[in-house]
Amino acid sequence: MITIQPLLQLDATDIAQLTTYVSEGRYVVSYADTPTDTLICLHYIALPEPSIRTYDHFDVKTVQRYTQLCSAGFSFGAYDREQLVGLLIAEAQAWNRSLSVWEFHVAPTHRRAGIGRQLMATAEAKANETGLRTIVCETQNTNATAILVYRKLGFAIEGIDISYYSNADYPDGDIAVFMKRRLHD
Repeated sequence: MITIQPLLQLDATDIAQLTTYVSEGRYVVSYADTPTDTLICLHYIALPEPSIRTYDHFDVKTVQRYTQLCSAGFSFGAYDREQLVGLLIAEAQAWNRSLSVWEFHVAPTHRRAGIGRQLMATAEAKANETGLRTIVCETQNTNATAILVYRKLGFAIEGIDISYYSNADYPDGDIAVFMKRRLHD
C-alpha cells in the first residue's frame, strides 16, 4: 500500500533511484525575434528510439538545500512500506503566491499507478491551505513524457527559456519548459 507523507529526510541515494526517465519523443523549439514580434513554437516529434536519461545534479549542496526545503512543509514522499518510491520537493514563493516544484519523480517500478497524481494532489491541498494561487513545474523539451504527465495533471505550458541551463541550449540542447496549474486568484 502506498502512503503519502511529508518528506522529512532526504539523501542522494533516495533521489538517484527515482530520476531515470524514458521519452518516446521531444519537442523541437523554433525561436524568432524581430523588433516587432517574438515567436516561440514547440513541435512534437517522435524519436526513432526511446531516449533514456538520468538526472545527475544531486550534489551535496543540492541535497542540503532540498533537505531545508522539506522542513517548510511543501515536500512529500510516496512510500511503499518503508521504501521511498516517489517524491515531490517544492518551495512556496510568497512574492507571487506560487508553489515552485523543484523535483517530481516516481520510481520506474511504480509508475502508472497514480502515485504522481497523489503527490501532486497533496501538494495542491497544502498550496490551497496556505493561500497560494498556482503551481509551477519546469521540465525540458527533451522530456516529452513529463510534459504529457503534467498535462494530464492539469498543467499548461506557459513559458519557454532557451538559455535556462546554458548559453548553448538553443537550438539543439535541453530547453526549459515551464508549466503551470492555476489554483485560484
